[in-house]
Amino acid sequence: MTLNIYNTEDEVLTGLADHFVTLATEAINKNGKFSVALSGGSSPKKLYELLASTTYADQVNWEKVFFFFGDERNVPHDHKDSNYLMAKKALFEPLMISPAQIFPVETSFGPAEAAAKYWEVISAFFDDDEASFDLVLLGLGDNSHTASLFPYTPVLHDRVPGVKEVWLEDQQVWRITLNAPLINDAAQIAFLVYGAGKAEAVKHILEDDEDIELYPAQLIDSISGEVEWFVDEPAAAALESKE
Repeated sequence: MTLNIYNTEDEVLTGLADHFVTLATEAINKNGKFSVALSGGSSPKKLYELLASTTYADQVNWEKVFFFFGDERNVPHDHKDSNYLMAKKALFEPLMISPAQIFPVETSFGPAEAAAKYWEVISAFFDDDEASFDLVLLGLGDNSHTASLFPYTPVLHDRVPGVKEVWLEDQQVWRITLNAPLINDAAQIAFLVYGAGKAEAVKHILEDDEDIELYPAQLIDSISGEVEWFVDEPAAAALESKE
């Protein structure tokens, strides 16, 4: 695990954008393609807008990048809460990404079927090879969840890579998520976390005793790749060690 701490939110975003470009270039040069599972929420939206800006748009061969989603809300693709819709507006449309390179969760099915079909889509993309994304982008919730791995949900106990439906009792909603074993198979994993409101969660994940039910993001530990954290000073404020 590598902890990258920046002074400001803008520096965090630039640091991760540079990291994205480096990984994409390396993967495309080596394998002819770059597969990435995107994170949802407000924090990554700013990252996607930066990647689509004139500063970064020409630094990646976007025709070789294939986009998946680390999790999705069980809503239509045109719903305001859809992670797909957010990424479409912030990244896909500005860069004119071909629909053939985008693999959204098909939320027109029921949650369990949507999860099963998304696992089929992922497995088909990687063909006979192990499903291993070049990069999985993750955020961190105030309650220490990441993707849709929420406290005290059954998916936290998965041991085999896959995609699962998750019922959130307090919100009365379904979500679909990559499980921890699938995320951990990725070559690279990057957390994007900024703001003082995330400080306690960052400390829980990086320094507290293991309790995956309470702090689900502790499950993330790449099997053979790297886990990099991109955080700003306010988000790192509660850490006892910043190395």
